[in-house]
Amino acid sequence: MTFVDTNILLYAICPGGQDQAKAQTARQILRRDDLALSVQVLQEFYVQATRPTRTQPLAHADATALIELWLRFQVVDLSVPLLQAALRLKARYQTSYWDAAILAAATTAGCEELLSEDLNPGQSYGSIRVVNPFS
Repeated sequence: MTFVDTNILLYAICPGGQDQAKAQTARQILRRDDLALSVQVLQEFYVQATRPTRTQPLAHADATALIELWLRFQVVDLSVPLLQAALRLKARYQTSYWDAAILAAATTAGCEELLSEDLNPGQSYGSIRVVNPFS
């Protein structure tokens, strides 16, 4: 299983321009069947995709429809054990809490790989290896 971070979802909705190559890569990734994400990732996607200051914000209905589509993937729920695991990972790796929560969710989902451009590519956090699919 491979865990996808919020930036993959956000690039997938880019209409083009300078991020066209990243958009194509993200869309190709989201065609896979072996993906996992978390409620946190879906929440972050919604907030960022519908943000009024975004160049082309999505309407609520469009963002909701995409989230419904992505529920076909394994989705890790928010829970107290996930929070506790994230706090341990934050302390161990000195990451932000939000990055640690992504790592905890990826671990909970049984993933070995995390696709993200936000963490250090090639670095391993326990059993999770970070890969930047855009580099």
